[in-house]
Amino acid sequence: MSRLLEKPNIAMSIKSTGSQLSSTMTTASATLSSDLDDADTSRTQLSPSETSGVVLVPATTVTPMRQKIDQVVISLISGAAAGALAKTVIAPLDRTKINFQIRNDVPFSFRASLRYLQNTYANEGVLALWRGNSATMARIVPYAAIQFTAHEQWRRILHVDKDGTNTKGRRFLAGSLAGITSQSLTYPLDLARARMAVTDRYTGYRTLRQVFTKIWVEEGPRTLFRGYWATVLGVIPYAGTSFFTYETLKREYYVVGNNKPNTLVSLAFGAAAGAAGQTASYPLDIVRRRMQTMRVNTAGGDRYPTILETLVKIYREEGVKNGFYKGLSMNWIKGPIAVGISFSTYDLIKAWLTELANLRRVEK
Repeated sequence: MSRLLEKPNIAMSIKSTGSQLSSTMTTASATLSSDLDDADTSRTQLSPSETSGVVLVPATTVTPMRQKIDQVVISLISGAAAGALAKTVIAPLDRTKINFQIRNDVPFSFRASLRYLQNTYANEGVLALWRGNSATMARIVPYAAIQFTAHEQWRRILHVDKDGTNTKGRRFLAGSLAGITSQSLTYPLDLARARMAVTDRYTGYRTLRQVFTKIWVEEGPRTLFRGYWATVLGVIPYAGTSFFTYETLKREYYVVGNNKPNTLVSLAFGAAAGAAGQTASYPLDIVRRRMQTMRVNTAGGDRYPTILETLVKIYREEGVKNGFYKGLSMNWIKGPIAVGISFSTYDLIKAWLTELANLRRVEK
């Protein structure tokens, strides 16, 4: 009887052991399956090409460095386009202004400027009104691109208006430093453009390359930087005032209306900035044009060797109004037009390119 009673115990023990074994096998199987899944997953992440013909595309992520590079590229393109458009529009007025700036024997007036435009058109054709514009484009495209991009970077470095603060001094400084940066990197092109603007195609320079070649051979390489310091001294108030005025007007407009200015409003703000900047720096603009266009002649006395001597010479021979501010009224016409087009075009193209870049990131 006791033996009969022992069998169920054995059966129960076997059953219990089998149950435990089954449970153990199930757990081991699950663990193995999980390990295999993890192994497959890790292999997929490490080497997508090893999977069964399936390639997983990772999500597109934009690093801070890539964002900065995109911003710089967008600023360069926007600035180049803005500068090229603005200078092409006012090229005939610019050439007229330069011709009166460098001459001390002809007083400036609107009638005289119109006569100059008519004579140029009659003697050389309509394209002569844009003479030197190729040199202008060769200069203004890199100049404007560098200036606007440098301004964005200087604003970031100086923490201009960061977190809603109103840093007017830094706003002016950022504009001045942007002007110095761009002018320093493109100055020989500015001198070449001035030389082409004051000569005709028969007795002067035919191409931009010829300008550099003649100056290098006949006047020496240092001539390519004559008037540089006058230009730098002039660009500090010009660029500083221009950027300061434009940024301040945009800021006040946003504070009052809680809305960004449209293209026409930006054009008006740029015009005001251009008028202020031109007025602040105009006497030094006269000095740099005289120094840029006067050929070196050591045997003659009609030279402008330094900034101070040039200022004294202009003052003695022409006075303040007819000397230092000669042609300023023409600048009040062309300056606001050029700066207004430049600033508004830059903002418009930059916003469009930024939106396009964001859309491309979303599509990816």
